[in-house]
This record gives sequence, structure tokens and C-alpha cells, in this order.
Amino acid sequence: MKVDVLLGLQWGDEGKGKVVDVLTPHYDVIARFQGGPNAGHTLEFNGEKYILRSIPSGIFQGDKINIIGNGVVLDPALFKAEAEALEASGHDLKKRLHVSKKAHLILPTHRFLDAAYEVAKGDAKVGTTGKGIGPTYTDKISRNGVRVGDILHDFDTKYAKAKARHEQILKSLNFSYDLSAVEKEWFEGIEYLKQFQLVDSEHEVNHSLKAGKSILAEGAQGTMLDIDFGSYPFVTSSNTVCAGACTGLGVAPSRIGEVYGIFKAYCTRVGSGPFPTELKNEVGDRLCDLGHEFGSVTGRRRRCGWIDLVALKYAIMINGVTQLIMMKSDVLDSFDTIKACVAYEIDGKEVEDFPFEINDNIKPVYVELPGWKTDMTRVSSEDEFPEEFNNYLTFLEEETGVPIKIVSVGPDREQTIVRYQE
Repeated sequence: MKVDVLLGLQWGDEGKGKVVDVLTPHYDVIARFQGGPNAGHTLEFNGEKYILRSIPSGIFQGDKINIIGNGVVLDPALFKAEAEALEASGHDLKKRLHVSKKAHLILPTHRFLDAAYEVAKGDAKVGTTGKGIGPTYTDKISRNGVRVGDILHDFDTKYAKAKARHEQILKSLNFSYDLSAVEKEWFEGIEYLKQFQLVDSEHEVNHSLKAGKSILAEGAQGTMLDIDFGSYPFVTSSNTVCAGACTGLGVAPSRIGEVYGIFKAYCTRVGSGPFPTELKNEVGDRLCDLGHEFGSVTGRRRRCGWIDLVALKYAIMINGVTQLIMMKSDVLDSFDTIKACVAYEIDGKEVEDFPFEINDNIKPVYVELPGWKTDMTRVSSEDEFPEEFNNYLTFLEEETGVPIKIVSVGPDREQTIVRYQE
């Protein structure tokens, strides 16, 4: 058996949560391999909306094992709030949700460090969610982190040492904070976390493969936020690309199977950072309003623009994408003309390869396609696609060289159309 990987190809918010929930009936195990509670996956079905921050999106399928892998960073307080809300809605988690002992813990002081570092950067701030993700990964890489498994081994000493180190840094930054209330909730989260199965997830994943079980690895955020290949420094602190599934779960590269790449029919971005196709006009506002483009975790308004095929093809290459999944096609229903960026103009030259640095000097080169002017939310099969929409799909497939296997025409689980049925 192989591990199939599902990940975002843009700047996050592509709709991964819904797709995982659609795909999970075909898998035995669903595993998150990176990121933390800064990534919110929104799912809607049976008239209810759920936002998952750390828990894999397969949790709604009653017989599936869900794993929080070693590449994830976990805030016990936020995990407790998220898990208790799901349990209150009737979803039993404790038997089906396993947490890697090697996942790193987001400490209360990590959140204050996150805020202090952003303040210190001034106008150069990255626009983090303030959840402590960056400082936690920093401690991981500098070998100062505290892991989930440490809860079971001399935890008080390890926590106190990390806390003292952080407080010294905060003092040097002249950052004021109140730790007491945050720390109380955090330790309540620690006690709650102990009720779950804390596992050596790399062994569990590989034993599952050996036993013939199918596994879906779920990524968070998007490829263009990858610490190595994204629009640095305006990126997250983990590897959001396919290779991150290997390091974030303990899976050999040879065990990777299908790679599902998710993208929106247009582009969005939250926070700071370059965005070549951003529309700072009424069209961008219209995309935002029609797409309800507000962060599921932060509530921040997303910046919107036309689809960027230079960045998309780059993401497909880096990840080895085998199947594409297009989300939110219905948001473009009312547009007379759809634009797609096929190249960048840099210093008077057209460039199709994603450059080392993207900045305000880049001018997107667009092609225009006729809109479909059809309410796609009412479409229930591929046979009902209007000609203009089919033309858009064909154009994207020819540009990327990868088939678009799934098309989403609305937020609900049922508004998902699978193409190329065998």
C-alpha cells in the first residue's frame, strides 16, 4: 500500500478540509503531517459547519483512525477546546484520534514570543496568526523543544526550563504579558491530552501500510507558504509540500502514492507578503464577498486575485501532483470574463518560471476566457457543465499537464463532482 497525500497548491485556504472529508470514505487512516492551530479547515454538511485546527478532517468518518503526526505542533489548550466541541456534537474522539509523542508542544510563552517578535519587526512583520507556531518550530530546530511524549517523562522539569528560557527572551524584548490565565488553561489541556492515545506514530503508520491499510496524509496551509519553496520570508515555519509528509509522518519517499493538489479557481492570500495577481479594486472585493473570504481561524479578510498559473505550475512541480482538485468554481459564476496569469513580466521580459523573489516589480501577464454565467451550485454532474466552464477546465489542464479530477461547486459535501469516472 501507499500513502496518498492531499495538500494545497496556493497560499492556503484552498478548501482542503472539505476534500479530505469527501475522500476519507476510501481510506482507513487519515493523518495530519505538519502545521498547527494556525490552519483552519472548514467543513459543512447536514446543515452544520465545523472548523478543525489541529484534528484531522477524517474525524467525521466514524470508523477511521486519525493521527496527529510528529510534524505537527500542538497547543493543548486549543486542542482541548476543539476536541470538546466535537465531542459535544456527538463525535467520539478518544478511541479514534491518536497523537504522536514526537509532536512538539506550543507552550504558553511561545504565543507571547510570537507577538513580541512581530512587534519588533515593525513594518516588516510577516502577519502571523499569533498562535506561537513560529517560535515552537524555532525551538524544535534549535533542539530546545518540548514534545508530547515529554508529558510522560520528567515533564515539570522540562517545562520549567523551557519557560525560564522564554521569559528571559521576553524580558530582553521589553514585552509585557500576563501568563497566569493562559498557563492555567494550558495545563488543563495537558491533563485532557493524557486521555488520548499517545503513540509512536511513525511505527503506527508503517505498521498500517504493512497490514494493507490505506492512508491519506493531510497537509495544512499551502505550498506557497512552505518554509523552503514559498514566498520567503512571508511563509509558515514548516514544510507544507509533499516531502513534508515523509518527515512529518516517518514515511519513506517510495511509499508515497497519489498526490492530490488542491487549488481555488482564483487566488487568495491572508496576511502580509507578495501576491502578483492581487486585485486591489472592485473585482477583488467582489471575489472576497462572493467567496466569503475570511479566515476560518483568524477571521481576517483574505486578499483576492485571478488564478496564478506561474505559481500553480511551480507548486505542481515541487509536489509531483498527480491529480488536481479545483475548489470554489461557483465564485466565478457571475463574471463575464475570467482572467488567468500565464507569465510574469520582470524588467520588460516575460518569465514563466517562478522566480527567487517576487515583489512589486512583477507584472502579471493575463489571458482572458469567457465566463460561464451559470449558477454552478445547482449542477449535480459533469454533463451539466456549461461549455465555457468546460473550456476553462481544459485550458487549466493543458497549462498544467495534470487532470482536474474533482471540481467543487459549493461549500457542502454534496456539491462535489468527480470527473474521469472509471
